[in-house]
Amino acid sequence: MLGRKNVILACALAIAAASSTAAFSQQKGPPPTVTVVTMQAEDVTLRANMPGRVVAYGVAEVRPQVSGIIVERLFKEGATVEKGDPMYLIDKAVYAATVAQARASVAQAQATLTSSEKELKRANELYQRNVVSQQSVDDATASRDAAQAGLLLAQAQLLSAEIDLEHTTISAPLSGIVGRTLTTQGALVTAQQSEPLAVIRQIDKVYVDVAASTADILRYNRSKLNGSLAQEASGLDPEVTLTLADGLTYDHTGTMRAAEPQVDPQTGVSVMRLEFPNPEQLLLPGLYVKARLPVEIAKNVVLAPQEGISRDRRGQPTALIVNGENVVEQKTLEVLGTRDGNWIVTDGLKAGDRLIVAGLQKIAPGVTVSAEERPAKNTLAQN
Repeated sequence: MLGRKNVILACALAIAAASSTAAFSQQKGPPPTVTVVTMQAEDVTLRANMPGRVVAYGVAEVRPQVSGIIVERLFKEGATVEKGDPMYLIDKAVYAATVAQARASVAQAQATLTSSEKELKRANELYQRNVVSQQSVDDATASRDAAQAGLLLAQAQLLSAEIDLEHTTISAPLSGIVGRTLTTQGALVTAQQSEPLAVIRQIDKVYVDVAASTADILRYNRSKLNGSLAQEASGLDPEVTLTLADGLTYDHTGTMRAAEPQVDPQTGVSVMRLEFPNPEQLLLPGLYVKARLPVEIAKNVVLAPQEGISRDRRGQPTALIVNGENVVEQKTLEVLGTRDGNWIVTDGLKAGDRLIVAGLQKIAPGVTVSAEERPAKNTLAQN
């Protein structure tokens, strides 16, 4: 009886084993069809996300250059101003009087010079007739020279007075957007005061200062030393993208402008400056953003579609490929990250491998399949 039970148990186990592989049996019917993508090796620009702040391309604080009472504001708060546009008027009565006085001094100095020149001419004539001594000629020459100096001084004082009068109209030192006014009509202002009257910011294009980690700085510098960041030699994609505080990607791409040649010993980061166009004025100074920058070139890697990559029990990325005999093989991969919906694979896949991206439920390693190449995306779009 015991032997009979053993026979029955053995038969049951055999049936169970047969049923577990029945789904992948190739003995009956055609092989299952899978969709594959043939891998190609290429050089890929690796990028890193870095936090940053938007900085105005130009900032000018409007300050008076002469003292006086503000009698009029000539701009609209929040409006765009051009360099040289009048913004404030200071009471000019005192400065106009100073200009008139300086002009009178110039006229007086001119008259004195004319008189001294006539005296010098007369002294020279008398000296030629031996009527006066050389001392008289020298005295007349000195008087003429003093009168010339007096005229130059008066002219300089007139120019200074005219400049002060011109400065009673406070003009925009920079083209950009002016914020709220920080003074009012009737307020007393002083020359070169510390508090600005208004602030103008140029934001038709902006800077973004990002904090780069030590690791990213080292990767970037090593790539420069190896020449892999030379666009002409490596085909580096130099574009920099931004992710805004609402999670959306900024429409315009930027470029790298400069990098601080030092690392902050307290924070361990270095500041890199980027430049972005800002025609819609969406980016405002102080806005927090995340920048995605190129830091390295990965040579001879494979871009594998994410739908063809899975992970095993240990978390290792794996893929199923179809070999030359149309048999499924499993590969363990090493990846650097993602790009445009693809995994950047450095090991485990090579150029020419056929990665299975569809039909994975019907197969397992060792199964013979019928492979169909997936059409290119542009072909699908045309259809």
